[in-house]
Amino acid sequence: MRKLGINIQQLKDMPIERYVQIVSELGFQVTFTGMREEKQQEEFANLFAKYGLEYETIHAPFGYINDIWYESEAGTKMLAELLTCVDRCVLANVPAMVVHLSSGINPPATTDIGRMRFEQLVEYAKRKNVKIAFENNRTITNLAWALETFSEADGVGFCWDCGHESCYTPGIEFMPLFANRLLCTHIHDNQGVYDQDLHMIPFDGVINYERFAEHIRKSEYKGSLTLELCVPFSNYYDNTPPEAYLEKAAIAAKRLASMVDE
Repeated sequence: MRKLGINIQQLKDMPIERYVQIVSELGFQVTFTGMREEKQQEEFANLFAKYGLEYETIHAPFGYINDIWYESEAGTKMLAELLTCVDRCVLANVPAMVVHLSSGINPPATTDIGRMRFEQLVEYAKRKNVKIAFENNRTITNLAWALETFSEADGVGFCWDCGHESCYTPGIEFMPLFANRLLCTHIHDNQGVYDQDLHMIPFDGVINYERFAEHIRKSEYKGSLTLELCVPFSNYYDNTPPEAYLEKAAIAAKRLASMVDE
């Protein structure tokens, strides 16, 4: 069975170290975080090593990612944040970073300045030996541009977020297009309602995980199956104790792995 992963999130009344300890005991082997200040990034790396978790990726900042497509100081600042994320990967010995290309219901079109900035990012990451996984979001066009533009780059690939696919781009399947570039996964569930990205535990929503497993089986991807969960994004788990929530997540991850590897 392939490795199972889960993101780090703050659960009510549960210290982060306890969270890490529990997910390790439940059979998760890899994890990821967002970008943090240098000290905390190192502390995370040390904590994960203590409990035998592989620090798989760092999720790059994306709150102002649309700025990168504009000729502005804000766009220059956004590029600087992405370059800093590369440095955080090096600092914490993390092999790859996950990058959004845009955000929001009406993201900007690709532009010359934005394309140039992403080219700078890819070149910088290559020099630092850090891989970049571009993640599907609300539009397919910029993802197609990135994976085509950097088709010859060994360190550039695709992060498949099946939850985003369900609630952001209904009717579009990304894996038939980009499975050969798959570097990592973000797995979570939702109710299939447009723009309601609930980040629920798999099998608690409407995503067809038989189809998910079929996509993975048809690909050459042998990497981890990594959950990206977030309790505050819905009220579904309001009455679930943290320990029970994590146990439920582990059961779902193992069920999914058995479907993928059957």
